[in-house]
Amino acid sequence: MSALIEVATEAEFPTYLSSLPPTCLLVLYFHAPWAAPCTQMRAVLSALASQYPATNPPTTAFLSVNAEELPDISEDYDVTAVPFVVLVRDGQILESISGSEAVRVRDAVERYAGAGSNTTQQTQQQQQKTAIPPPLTAVPREDASAPTTATQAPNGAIGGAAPAATAETKEALFARLAELVKAAPVMLFMKGTPSAPQCGFSRQLVGILRERSVKYGFFNILADEDVRQGLKEFADWPTFPQLWVDGELVGGLDIVKEELENDPDFLAAYSVNKAA
Repeated sequence: MSALIEVATEAEFPTYLSSLPPTCLLVLYFHAPWAAPCTQMRAVLSALASQYPATNPPTTAFLSVNAEELPDISEDYDVTAVPFVVLVRDGQILESISGSEAVRVRDAVERYAGAGSNTTQQTQQQQQKTAIPPPLTAVPREDASAPTTATQAPNGAIGGAAPAATAETKEALFARLAELVKAAPVMLFMKGTPSAPQCGFSRQLVGILRERSVKYGFFNILADEDVRQGLKEFADWPTFPQLWVDGELVGGLDIVKEELENDPDFLAAYSVNKAA
């Protein structure tokens, strides 16, 4: 049977691709360790992979890619959120599926790979359909420690100072977050800093803001675990980066891209090059 294989480095990815015949269906699974739904999708894809025989040359191949550690591969396939599944044959993208839609992923794989030709395989597939594990959810912790003060950084960016040593209630944390999201007209809560992003999604969003000369504040959520966990609940948005405009959440990278596709001038008012 086939298996879901983890791609360890960006250098070895082309080797995997070159080893596949043009007729092989390649299922690419992009994930990140912090996203709970990725655990669910990994279980689904591992179960699907086990339904297809390991042949030589292969007729189906399942590869797993850490979207943050291998950002160049993620960008090649326009990955803006995780989990993200891409079906490829002969270098052509057949379908991309964003989110933890297990049934949609399963149906797409079966549609492009074929559901199997013998009764045993069909029986196994039917068993897998009814055995897809339930979705997982991530619940942020409610306790919090010390506040982080916002300071003015170079080029108008807002940075976070080290937290104090006193405890902080959930109510106090949310009050602090309410101020942080309004620390600048455009606020980016990201992993790392604009000069050294710590994930591919944050790097792409920084690139979008820079391309449009947007003046923005930033907060490195890796430097403050209370903000990192608390903002998920405060915003009702479980992932990072998060872009806030005038104190209102826009969303993550995929939502920002969608907004700009619908309205190319979406961020024009915040550009340092805007008309007087």
